[in-house]
Amino acid sequence: MTQLIAQRPEPGTPRPYRFPPVVRRSVAGGQVVAADLPGHNLAVAKLLLDAGGGREMIGVEGVAEVLAKALEEGTAQRSGTEYAIALESLGTDLSVSVDWDSFAATVQVPVAALPAAVELLAEAMRRPLLSPDDVSRVRDDEAESLRQYWANPGPRADAVLRLDLFGSEVRHGRPLSGDPRSVAALTVDDVVSFHRSWFAAPGTLLVVGDLSRIDLDALGRAAFAGASSPSPVVGDPFPVGAPGSRRIVLVDRPGSVQSTLRLGHPAPHRAHPDYVPMTLGAIVLGGAFTSRLNHLLREVRGYTYGIRSEYGLSRRFGRFVVSAGVQTAVTAPALVDAVGEIARTQGDGVTEPELAVARDWRAGQLSVGLQTPRAYASALTTLVVHDLPDDYHARLRESLLTATVDEVSAATAAHLNAEGITLVVEGDAEVIRGDLEATGLGDVVAGGV
Repeated sequence: MTQLIAQRPEPGTPRPYRFPPVVRRSVAGGQVVAADLPGHNLAVAKLLLDAGGGREMIGVEGVAEVLAKALEEGTAQRSGTEYAIALESLGTDLSVSVDWDSFAATVQVPVAALPAAVELLAEAMRRPLLSPDDVSRVRDDEAESLRQYWANPGPRADAVLRLDLFGSEVRHGRPLSGDPRSVAALTVDDVVSFHRSWFAAPGTLLVVGDLSRIDLDALGRAAFAGASSPSPVVGDPFPVGAPGSRRIVLVDRPGSVQSTLRLGHPAPHRAHPDYVPMTLGAIVLGGAFTSRLNHLLREVRGYTYGIRSEYGLSRRFGRFVVSAGVQTAVTAPALVDAVGEIARTQGDGVTEPELAVARDWRAGQLSVGLQTPRAYASALTTLVVHDLPDDYHARLRESLLTATVDEVSAATAAHLNAEGITLVVEGDAEVIRGDLEATGLGDVVAGGV
């Protein structure tokens, strides 16, 4: 017979949180940054180059993503099939990612296989084949994938918000991955030229594993072999700018049964000293299920399945964004409620019970998330890209747990902008325009990309 537990067990004492020691050294013109995980049999190596979306020129948006997908189509030494077999023989694959600040390729293997894996990683990054047929096929696949993605609600609204916040004259005023038209228009020479321009710098090799069994100098020499250009100069953060006036940008989606909301304004860069309190404030506002926005619009009003607010922060710029999908009939009142909660949080700050939940959730998320070599490599990426001190992650959990109501309230007052927020609504314009105009939240203008 199964015996039921009558009383829920009490939580145990939390284990101490420790970020592994960070080791830095210069090798062959590049930098190796490593974290020591004694006794671990798996290791991760990640080659990080300053070749993210922010390095693309206007008119070739999405070229870095196409290049990322073309890297495994063959190298100067092997065909695509031969390269895939070489990776599989080590029990790994090549994981490639692009964001605004960096282009990265990662391998995870047993420690003994790490030297061979890094050589394969460098081979793809430094000496890809980039044959015209392969690049054209990858580009066409990516353009088709984007066409399907952009047929969904959301991508157009997000692109319109980004354009409104930053303008069309800067790269970050356009989507990171480009759009179906920009990617379809890419030429083979665009892809090859981007690689030639940004992949000749050494970059940074991130290594996570049992460093007593790893030769960091040898890995660095393998990763940086053939690098001939100096590291690119990183520009200063873009100014956030003075608060603007609030307005509603209406993106027409005829016949839509719901409206997609994207509310946002510019925000500071990732390394800003207010990072901890401002992000905790965003959690209280809309970053968790218990947040103010989700409680009001989902639990009380029943307007949406969920609504979220967050800061998206990169090396040189950031933005605050609220995202939701609501029923068409309640688009206007949902927008009024969302703006009202943003204004209330900006004006009144947060309460201790709300902040306690946000602190515990975010600190716990940090502790749980940093458990694997790949997670530690991601944390090292943050250190390198945003030029943060080596003990940043060791101190981050304590910074989260000790943030005060006054600190978080001051940060929300400084960085939220309810009066200057742009309200993008993607929905059936014929049905909702009149209701949006009646809200008095701001002028209603047509938007599109």
